[in-house]
Amino acid sequence: MLNILYEDNHLLCVEKPVNVPVQADASGDEDMLALCKAYLKEKYHKPGNVWLGLVHRLDRPVGGVMVFARTDKAAGRLSDQIRRDAVQKDYLAILDGVPKEKSGTLTDWLIKDSHTNTVRVTDADHGKKAVLDYETLAVKNGKTLVRIHLHTGRSHQIRVQFASRGTPLLNDQRYHPHPSRGQIALFAYRLSFTHPVQKSPVTVTCLPPHTAPWTLFEEIYENF
Repeated sequence: MLNILYEDNHLLCVEKPVNVPVQADASGDEDMLALCKAYLKEKYHKPGNVWLGLVHRLDRPVGGVMVFARTDKAAGRLSDQIRRDAVQKDYLAILDGVPKEKSGTLTDWLIKDSHTNTVRVTDADHGKKAVLDYETLAVKNGKTLVRIHLHTGRSHQIRVQFASRGTPLLNDQRYHPHPSRGQIALFAYRLSFTHPVQKSPVTVTCLPPHTAPWTLFEEIYENF
């Protein structure tokens, strides 16, 4: 069952569960776009196909807040906000290690290999600029809970930027040199944007599930 976080005539904000693809892929697994369309079709008794605009993505293993557009106008205006980096995206992550600084800004240039679907750090002449802010919320047993604010939305950005500094995300099967088995410790917990029609500010939040690895720091963020 979908966890609906915000809904009106123009928008649908939901929690994407971990390991659910955003849209249909070769796996044939249920995807968020289809699940949301089915929800709207049933709730509003809509005949035929339901239109829903996909304006941003989360990596398959990552859970958290997503916004879908219910109209063409909303889709266009939300997409424009995302292109201008006007949508605020905030994440929680658990790092395997402790960063040198408790907070700071990470700036890199990233390049994607479409054949391997991996991203690496390169130079300004070949990559796209990636910027994020982070702050340490707690450290326990050599693991660090951080809150992250993205300034850019590059593919695998958070995972690559921290891994390149020797503090990869816990259980990241792609970018951790020696990953443990388990769910990747990255969650999109807050999304803030301007309503595409009403022009009012909208902030939607959702906390990580009560499962590992999040239970390690649950007492820290449960009152956000």
